[in-house]
Amino acid sequence: MKHATIIYPAQRSGYSTLSCITAAFETFIAANAYRRRSGKTDLFTVELAGTIAAEEMYGGMFTIKPQRNISDITKTDLVIIPSANPDFQHAMPGDDVLIDWITKQYKMGAGIVSICSGAFLLASSGLLDGKSCSTHWAHAELFRQRFPKVHLMTDKLITDENGIYTNGGAFSFLNLMIYLVEKYYDRETAIYCSKTLQIEMDRNSQSAFTIFTGQKLHGDKMVEDAQKYIESSLGERLSVEELSSRFAIGRRNFDRRFIKATGNTPLEYAQRVKIESAKKELEVSRKTINEVMYEVGYSDLKAFRELFRKITGMSPLEYRSKYNKEAAR
Repeated sequence: MKHATIIYPAQRSGYSTLSCITAAFETFIAANAYRRRSGKTDLFTVELAGTIAAEEMYGGMFTIKPQRNISDITKTDLVIIPSANPDFQHAMPGDDVLIDWITKQYKMGAGIVSICSGAFLLASSGLLDGKSCSTHWAHAELFRQRFPKVHLMTDKLITDENGIYTNGGAFSFLNLMIYLVEKYYDRETAIYCSKTLQIEMDRNSQSAFTIFTGQKLHGDKMVEDAQKYIESSLGERLSVEELSSRFAIGRRNFDRRFIKATGNTPLEYAQRVKIESAKKELEVSRKTINEVMYEVGYSDLKAFRELFRKITGMSPLEYRSKYNKEAAR
């Protein structure tokens, strides 16, 4: 039988941590139960482990008691890191113990799973350097600043690389749990868990849920001014040459500084700002697709649709149908 360890990150825990822990347990319980129905034995035994004996949360509403101390587990097959406070610039008691243990288990062949902001704890180990990773889109800017060696892919709902699995934000971790069941059990068991737990299968993007706010913590005043100008010029068709000229800087140098500061080219940034504005209009207004398109500076419907789908994963019409029931009638 394989062994899975869910980590309890103690002082970094919150409501989302509890959700991750309980749902992970329930998913493995369902998968094991399905195996027993077909005469097979449980594939995984699952334990909650941490660096403390117990901890009360939210004025005693919850009390968490890890089943094992992390140092007592010499070998496990799967490590699950739940959502946790992403402020890793300030050390918390137990951080080093958890990070060292995770690193040791990976080197011994364990699969490592991070959920939402649990990616910050995993990235602190260095195991994600040079690898792909996802996390909640709201934490993307902070993550890129903190871990520049990691290839962050916030559009991805799930990443799977060299035995390390990460996922996007909030309750999308349920999709990751089904993915892991298929990976470690089989497709049939994953379908069963999907149906009984009512979790959608094969979802691979969180693009439609992303709210683009623009990376603003970089400290480059020229780039910040350029961002403000782009955001205030939604209806205009901007060229990079015009932007660089406006800020009295050469095109190549402008591109270089903009990409370094924001993670996007100036053109990509302008596109994402325009599409974010279009999304908001589609969510709250009864304007036609063409009207919204013109308002954000596009005149080619085909090009607008293609860009919208590229960024959100769905067409403008599909997006409005999903988020604006009144306009979709």
